[in-house]
Amino acid sequence: MFKGLTKEEKSWVLYDVGNSAFTMLACSLIPIWFKGLAIGNGPGQITGDQATAYYSIAISIVTVVVAFVGPVCGAIADHKDRKKIFFQTSVALGVIGCIINGFATSWVAFIVIYVLSKIFYSASLTFYDSMLNDVTTEDRMDEVSSYGYAWGYIGSCIPFLVAMVAYILSGGLKESLMLFSPAVGKIIGFAVTGIWWFLVTVPLLKNYKQRNYVEAEKGEIGKVFAKIGGTLKRIFINDKKVLLFLIAFFLYIDGVGTIIDNCINIGTDLGLPTVGQVVFLLATQVVAFGGSLVFARLSKKYDTVTLILICIVGYFCVCIYALFLHTLFDFAILAFGVGCFQGSIQSLSRSYYSKIIPAENSGEYFGIYDIFSKGASFLGSAVIAWVKLAGGSINIAVALLSIFFALGFIFLKLSDKQKKIN
Repeated sequence: MFKGLTKEEKSWVLYDVGNSAFTMLACSLIPIWFKGLAIGNGPGQITGDQATAYYSIAISIVTVVVAFVGPVCGAIADHKDRKKIFFQTSVALGVIGCIINGFATSWVAFIVIYVLSKIFYSASLTFYDSMLNDVTTEDRMDEVSSYGYAWGYIGSCIPFLVAMVAYILSGGLKESLMLFSPAVGKIIGFAVTGIWWFLVTVPLLKNYKQRNYVEAEKGEIGKVFAKIGGTLKRIFINDKKVLLFLIAFFLYIDGVGTIIDNCINIGTDLGLPTVGQVVFLLATQVVAFGGSLVFARLSKKYDTVTLILICIVGYFCVCIYALFLHTLFDFAILAFGVGCFQGSIQSLSRSYYSKIIPAENSGEYFGIYDIFSKGASFLGSAVIAWVKLAGGSINIAVALLSIFFALGFIFLKLSDKQKKIN
């Protein structure tokens, strides 16, 4: 399954398999369950527009909290023997929240629990990404990171299919198929996701050892804030390579995130059948698996930046193709194009960043990385909203995202020309 990987590398890859299940659920069924609880004429229920607005606000809250807390937690986790403790705590709280979410009977409780679960999930990824420096060597980072995303895409399909079957059998598509209540279907969906997430994390909890660290000092909390300030100053004033990469990353990953977050909205705006969209989104996971493995092989022969640039160009072409998007077949081609580059652009960005930062401060640096990453889809979604409110089509809105990829391409080239400093 993981040919050529060490025990620690395999354990690290497996966490991508686990957490991706929660990501898949969040992109598909969680918004549906939330609106099922929220929309209606009963006591405490709200309109569809209000439900959409409140859900967007909830996601924004997660983004802001993680963006501010991430660097602090990451910096503290860089201290000796701290990273594993922070990681397992965030995973445990995320998994528990995920399972409890299934039992929420009001939309307020549902969204509050979901926000907390999402915060701990996002925090776990900050620690997880920073572990890459500990589990492998610099020359293997691209390959190992790509394997993580590749198997994450396939792994997420297993619990999702169970959750999807539970959704269908609870009358999600047709009431005639209902074998049990929607509440039971929701409980099954969250439970199988949480259990899967925990089980495939166990190997990493057993095998991970923190090899790169800084020694803890007295009054460490106060010093952590000073340290983060110093690191940010260093990046913005001295380390042009990291700064230019973070700008490039923010631009192109914003385009990637916007397409991922709005994939269902794109199909809905075009009047495409929901079942067909879900089928092709599942197929995209398989394509992304293959694409990530292909780029993992290519990373052995070609420079990381070159491969990221290829992915950016691929996404640029996908955005332009959106101008011709009208049918379900067109949607399938778009999904295929996204799948070819989706995992690779994320995994290669993660491994490249690991190479250009100080290994002993990886937690802190990945906390800063997450500020740029968690903002993904913010600007792109604003562009889509602006185009739609102005009366434009979803085709034009998606095509305009090509600007983000073009600018990301330019800034990444500028970053590549800078020298790494330690």
